[in-house]
Amino acid sequence: MTDDYIYKLEAYDYELPEEAIAQEPADPRDSCKLMVVNRKTGEVHHVIFRDIVKFLEPGDLLVLNNTKVMKARLFVNKPTGAKIELFLLRPNEDGTWEALLRPAKKVKVPSYLVVDNVKINVHGRNDKIFNVSFENMSFEDVMRFLDKKGIMPLPPYIKSGGKVPPEMYQTVFAEKEGSVAAPTAGLHFTPELLAKIQNMGVNIAYITLHVGLGTFEPVKEEDIRHHRIHSEYLEVPEATVNIIKQTKSNGKRVIAVGTTVVRALETAASDDEIKPYMGESQLFIYPGYKFKVVDSLITNFHLPKSTLLMLVSAFYDREKVLRLYKEALNRGYRFFSFGDAMFLI
Repeated sequence: MTDDYIYKLEAYDYELPEEAIAQEPADPRDSCKLMVVNRKTGEVHHVIFRDIVKFLEPGDLLVLNNTKVMKARLFVNKPTGAKIELFLLRPNEDGTWEALLRPAKKVKVPSYLVVDNVKINVHGRNDKIFNVSFENMSFEDVMRFLDKKGIMPLPPYIKSGGKVPPEMYQTVFAEKEGSVAAPTAGLHFTPELLAKIQNMGVNIAYITLHVGLGTFEPVKEEDIRHHRIHSEYLEVPEATVNIIKQTKSNGKRVIAVGTTVVRALETAASDDEIKPYMGESQLFIYPGYKFKVVDSLITNFHLPKSTLLMLVSAFYDREKVLRLYKEALNRGYRFFSFGDAMFLI
């Protein structure tokens, strides 16, 4: 096997039985399984997620993504009465929105759509992405409308979508609305567990990264270095940067809760020193990447050939990660958004 094999898409493939894909969240949230992996020794522990406190130390820093999932799906009507699915992706600075429309071939540009007496104008199209606006509605108006009429955009592999309460696809610390998918590693935390973690002297800080279309986009390039991910908006506030620097200076760990936090922190440290950041990121992390901020990672088990699996493989070791995935399957771990978790220390 050549050194270049880590850049081949097939290097991130593995067999996943359909029954291993979690269809509903653990209840309570922190009762799922947790695989704890020591990257230096290779030692592996199999525990319940709430037992994560046994692997945390006073002075460590847990960084969470406080993004909130929008109820981004709407079923709307063409003037003819035909139904169209509208999936809002992100707002633009001019008040319009990027969106998917399905079936796209039935939507003309320009045209308009209607739902509950609300007119939605279709202005333009760039490949799969449409540009739309809600007539006479501000961003806040649209958010309120979505909250009443919108549908939570669960991933397509979750077939039991209607049975899952929408709040279960939201972290308990979700605050800033703007994502079309949840930062799923954060779904395992309860208010009680977070309080217990803080009471033992572990610090908690927040970033915001609004998860976008890139989460759903498969990698098609055989050489993953040619793949380009969609831009996502993120904020790393000054307070978070300050506590990260303090944690590092004290010799303690910066623990990223999820791949979105990793991308946010590493984007903010693009020149080797982490600084406050507000803007877009297209950072694609795959093996060979040198991490500047993150010391440990809490993450779910990800799709074959996905950018998320590539990020985890960059953080540890591709072959070892795939062996751990195989062990997880043999032990009945549940995969993907509502599945179990891994803590790489």
